[in-house]
Amino acid sequence: MLRSMFAGVSGLRTHQVMMDVVGNNIANVNTIGYKSSNAIFSDLLSQTLRGAGAPADELNGGTNPAQIGLGVRLAAITTNFSQGASQLTGRSTDFAIQGDGTFIVDAGGTRSYTRAGSFNLDGLGQLVTQEGGLVQGWNGVNGVVDTNQSIGALRIPVGQSIAPVTTTEIGIGGNLPADVAIGTMLNASINAYNTLGTAIPIRVQYTKVADGATTVDWQVDVFDPDGNQISGPYVMQFDQSTSELVAPATRQLNIPQIDLDTILVNGVSPAGDWDAAGLILDFGDAADPDRLTGAASTNSIAALNQNGSPLGPFVSFSVSQEGLISGVFSNGKNQQLGQIALAAFTNPAGLEKAGGSLLRSTVNSGEPIIGVAGTGGRGTMSGGTVEMSNVDLAAEFTNLIVAQRGFQANSRIITASDEILQDLVNLKR
Repeated sequence: MLRSMFAGVSGLRTHQVMMDVVGNNIANVNTIGYKSSNAIFSDLLSQTLRGAGAPADELNGGTNPAQIGLGVRLAAITTNFSQGASQLTGRSTDFAIQGDGTFIVDAGGTRSYTRAGSFNLDGLGQLVTQEGGLVQGWNGVNGVVDTNQSIGALRIPVGQSIAPVTTTEIGIGGNLPADVAIGTMLNASINAYNTLGTAIPIRVQYTKVADGATTVDWQVDVFDPDGNQISGPYVMQFDQSTSELVAPATRQLNIPQIDLDTILVNGVSPAGDWDAAGLILDFGDAADPDRLTGAASTNSIAALNQNGSPLGPFVSFSVSQEGLISGVFSNGKNQQLGQIALAAFTNPAGLEKAGGSLLRSTVNSGEPIIGVAGTGGRGTMSGGTVEMSNVDLAAEFTNLIVAQRGFQANSRIITASDEILQDLVNLKR
């Protein structure tokens, strides 16, 4: 009689644990990166009243064992690492992992892991969790990220600027109209930058000088912002039959350093210097669709681009699917600032929940395999989103009913056993 009562007690205990697990799942239905848990039951050791008997002969068969179970126990509480839904936040410091893997966090000198990718920048520009844990990865050095180095706290250099880049080449394209009158002057201007990032308007003037036997000839002169001719004249020729540039044969003109040193802006030399190699006017390769041509009718001569830039303060950053953080600067340049590291585990269900949406490795989770997102079984990343809880409310409310009914049923076992014991005591009356 006591066996059934103790079995009922074990049932009450285990179903109470199941209720605790379900209640915790429901409580964390909106917790970012939360992974739901399940309570797994198994039976307790059974008491054997009679062992199994082997068949003796053709007339006497074998017998099965007779056992009475002693109740139920909690076998395990497992963690479900299935993917949670992604929620768009628009915050540049929010990240979600699509697939396996975890972020790596240094919290108080202890390495932890998390799926909750809602991060912030602290006063030092470090990428941190909501509770101040340092997100780990590889920091860029001069725009280069070396993932072969050890990981460390990621820092977004908000106050960083990209140094000025001196213009060494100006790309010129479009069309110089072959049918204009001799003496016609056309111009194309663009800002060039010296060593200090000073913007200096450079004007290139094209003057038609002749219609030759097989070519159309132009004269090229270069002027500074004050209208002073600093370089030229140069000769430029286009083939009359193909309208292609034939001279200079290199399709480039080189303005020497000594000419650039004579540039004046409002009557004075601008702050800064130029590269010793001078400045190249590049008219495009022969196969380039934007190359300079000399056909009739259309005037579309233009300075298309140049390779210099002014000082560029940091503006914003973005994150690729591989976790590469790219800084965007005011001068239009991009630079690699760092890369977020992810860790994969052989048995992620073996990780231990440590509170604060953090996980810790255990002897059964396996060692963390650290690397780049999208490689080695690690999922990809998306910026401006977070992974929500993977709790299925429909399943949890069903489990809630199952736990409640299981608890009620086991309580009835104790009540019925007590009534039987009471009847047994009343036999003496």
